[in-house]
Amino acid sequence: MKLRELAELTGGRILGNQDSDIIGAAGIKEAGVGDITFLSDKRGLTDIPGCRASAIITNESLVELVKNARDTFNVLVVENPQYSFAKALEAFHVHPHIPTGISDESITGSNLKTGSDISVYPFAFIGDDVSLGDRAIIFPGVYIGKGVSIGDDSVIHPNVTIRENVVIGKKVIIHSGTVIGADGFGYTLEKGEHYKIPQIGGVIIEDNVEIGSNVSIDRGTTGNTVIGQGTKIDNLVQIAHNVSIGKKCIIVSQVGISGSVEIGDGVVLAGQVGVKDHVKIGAGAVAAGQSGITRNIPEGQVYSGMPAIPHKTWLRAQSMFAKLPEYMKRLQDVENKIESVINSGFNETSKEVQSDD
Repeated sequence: MKLRELAELTGGRILGNQDSDIIGAAGIKEAGVGDITFLSDKRGLTDIPGCRASAIITNESLVELVKNARDTFNVLVVENPQYSFAKALEAFHVHPHIPTGISDESITGSNLKTGSDISVYPFAFIGDDVSLGDRAIIFPGVYIGKGVSIGDDSVIHPNVTIRENVVIGKKVIIHSGTVIGADGFGYTLEKGEHYKIPQIGGVIIEDNVEIGSNVSIDRGTTGNTVIGQGTKIDNLVQIAHNVSIGKKCIIVSQVGISGSVEIGDGVVLAGQVGVKDHVKIGAGAVAAGQSGITRNIPEGQVYSGMPAIPHKTWLRAQSMFAKLPEYMKRLQDVENKIESVINSGFNETSKEVQSDD
């Protein structure tokens, strides 16, 4: 497309040749002639002189720096360069899905309800009383249990397991290897034996959620485990029974969330965060990587460390920890000096006693 067409798509302003041909989108280091790339902060400025792209997407604050680095660029000025670059990637590289219908090599149970333009690929298993919304896509090897509901435009990638009575909203993406609705980890100790507590609840995945590969989301013991609208979950995350996650949260890889945790809207849990059961995390809170959350976190706060404490306090503690070897050396020096003074005084006293004798 012409650069002006991309400007119309992204709502940007062009500096340069609006009729420049754009045939693809790529990163600064990989882009070639005909590609459009993007710059959202100053870190990529050193790559611009060698970049071969025909145009670059950036924001108003970086335009002069881009022009100084290479004045021959066609520039598309937007408010959010990364978002506009995502729109460009969609335009050039994401092809529309062509519905295939239900494959004869899939297995479908009784009372299947389907919307229009669905795709069910070979070797998918769909149980009884399942509902598939318009344009739903079920890839090979997917297992969908009895009574599951999947909303419009949702995509279930290969080898996903969705257990019975799970509810999945619209525009949900679930990547390969994920298991939704397995039993929660619930046992009680009776006469020295671990007795399994039946897990009779469900899972509700609200609209516009994306779940990475090899994620486990357990069903509630009673009631539901809930993932709120717009939340994005990275690969290799564990979410236990009766957890409630709010809207538009970010859950990064290898996070583990214990049972009955309540997470507010807009929370960010960075990589390898662990959350103790029954903890409440307020809306807008952030937990830094590898934090261990053992108590409630207020709204809008940033916590770090194990056990997690306010981030500024943790930074001060880390600064002190790094200086401990120096403090130990200084303390030893002081101890040595004190010991030397004491020994010196003792020797002088001994000499005086001997002189008196």
